[in-house]
Amino acid sequence: MEVTNKYVAIKANIDGAPQESDFELKNGSFSLLVKPGSKDVIIKNLYVSIDPYQINRMKTASESQTTSVFATMIDPGKVIDAYGVGIVIASGNPEFEKDDYVVGLLSWGEYCVYNGPYLNKLDAMGLPLSYYVGALGLSGLTAYAGFFEICKPKKGEKVFVSAASGSVGNLVGQYAKQFGCYVVGCAGSPKKVKLLKEKLGFDEVFNYKEETDLNLALKRYFPDGIDIYFDNVGAEMLEAAILNMNLHGRVAVCGVISEYTDNGKRAVPDMLSVIYKRITIRGFLAGDHMGMFPEFFSKTIDHLNTGKMQVLEDVSFGLEGVPSAFVGLFRGDNVGKRIVQVSND
Repeated sequence: MEVTNKYVAIKANIDGAPQESDFELKNGSFSLLVKPGSKDVIIKNLYVSIDPYQINRMKTASESQTTSVFATMIDPGKVIDAYGVGIVIASGNPEFEKDDYVVGLLSWGEYCVYNGPYLNKLDAMGLPLSYYVGALGLSGLTAYAGFFEICKPKKGEKVFVSAASGSVGNLVGQYAKQFGCYVVGCAGSPKKVKLLKEKLGFDEVFNYKEETDLNLALKRYFPDGIDIYFDNVGAEMLEAAILNMNLHGRVAVCGVISEYTDNGKRAVPDMLSVIYKRITIRGFLAGDHMGMFPEFFSKTIDHLNTGKMQVLEDVSFGLEGVPSAFVGLFRGDNVGKRIVQVSND
């Protein structure tokens, strides 16, 4: 049986800020039957992740394309793979059966076929399926591994989180508060500032767009210095954080969204501060820390079930909304994890 599969593709490589006009909705024939002898798993996509790192895959060239199997180049006109949750339509793999929920590498499309290692059966345990795209998925693992493994916090330390209302930043702040740290975040609107303080319990939050000097802003919020900086932004924010770090400060870098679409923006940290304060700056990817997934998952489920952590999601419906959802990331439109619900199960 064949159906028409709609999917989102780029028209050409994107080397600047993305626009909705850079994308197109395409149609292709798609078989819902598994070929004899194949271990293919045919999936109806339900929820797909919208992540800023994808822009690096869409460029003519990027360092990410040659250094990570999860960030290879996206060819114009082709299906774009993305993390998500789906339901099995048919399977030639004995590990998966029809009507199983699955989570892993799916696509920005209505259907996908998968036969690789990055797919797992999903027991939702009564929680919304969308949680497994964000807070209980790779965004959550990024926050957890970055904070606990890269930053190695101590109780009472002072933590700064940039893009604190984003998919990773809001979780980092919550993990840090649960651990017993003093947490300051920055965000780009009064609404986000209020939400982070009142709903998520950050100690302080400031609107970076209202600050004319980020260095002075951080001195105001961290008069005794920063022990841990979780960087999602790069550029001037990283420079200011370095100037305000304490001895043996740690910086975890998982994203530099301000630099993705502007070649003129590059962080130039004060290297004397890095040397004499013995600051550790380390980039990392969630895929480096898959061994921590069981620990992360168990502890986060406990925090969610006891109400100690909250899930921030920005969910829109319909595959045709993927381009606007993606482009909006670079304007700071989202609050929490940006997800598109492709279809109902």
